Amino acid sequence: MEHLGYRPNYAARALKSGHFNNVGVLLSHMSAYGNSRILEGITTAAANSGYSITIRPLDNLQDQSLAGALKLVEGLPLDGAIVIMERDFTDFNQFKPSDNLPVVLICEEPANHCPTIDSDSYGCATAAVDFFLSKGHKTVYHIAGPTVSRAAQSRIRGWRDALAQVGIPTPPMYYGDWEADSGYQAGLALAHEKDCTAIFAGNDQMAYGAMLGLRTAGKRVPEDVSIIGVDDSLRGVVPRLELTTVRLKLRTVGKEAFSMIEQQCNGKKVPSGIKKLITPEFIDRGSVAKLD
Repeated sequence: MEHLGYRPNYAARALKSGHFNNVGVLLSHMSAYGNSRILEGITTAAANSGYSITIRPLDNLQDQSLAGALKLVEGLPLDGAIVIMERDFTDFNQFKPSDNLPVVLICEEPANHCPTIDSDSYGCATAAVDFFLSKGHKTVYHIAGPTVSRAAQSRIRGWRDALAQVGIPTPPMYYGDWEADSGYQAGLALAHEKDCTAIFAGNDQMAYGAMLGLRTAGKRVPEDVSIIGVDDSLRGVVPRLELTTVRLKLRTVGKEAFSMIEQQCNGKKVPSGIKKLITPEFIDRGSVAKLD
């Protein structure tokens, strides 16, 4: 049949089997480190199961609701959809997927009607703060990600709660945009905070930028100011990397999300309303000093 130029007709196959073997992935900022690694995990798992992936960007979504996002893929040959929730949707608690298109949400918070999975951003923050405190630091400053980011807000909550747990007032917070330049500016400013000996940055790019900003301002890292980042995105990018971080297992999140949607596509029930998080890994590279 090959010499006749025959190619499989997937529409005909779908009519016969009831499956397209195709899953939609809806996300914003496809090139962002976290999203790209999650997407890599999804596509790898999909390929191993004989599925294809259809990607639908949400960057210009006018209706900031899950229902509005899913309307973008109505009519496409999909068996299910995975939504990477970088920001809030107005109908998060009310949204119910249609009977013929199961949905998995990648977010920390459990949803009422959809299975969810994500990295533990809250736990990243509490682990970082606890590590600083165990080394004798009296408080921890934070460089946060964008206000619209769910992950950034979760890390803020973890930072605040970890300090409150031991009765430490929350120091002033500095905002960045996930990029190293914003961390650099925060580092320049934090160099003038007299009680700042420890900084927890919302990601590694901002942490590395802050490290450079502190050094430009005459501070030594970690002798004067210690730093911890999140994600381990600079491994293999920055030579002789000396940044302690909390590594997110983002590819695992993507693979697990695909497994959850594949189970639903095959008629299996995956429970909703349950918080499912992938535990991060603490990587100590020596950017935290022990204080006397």
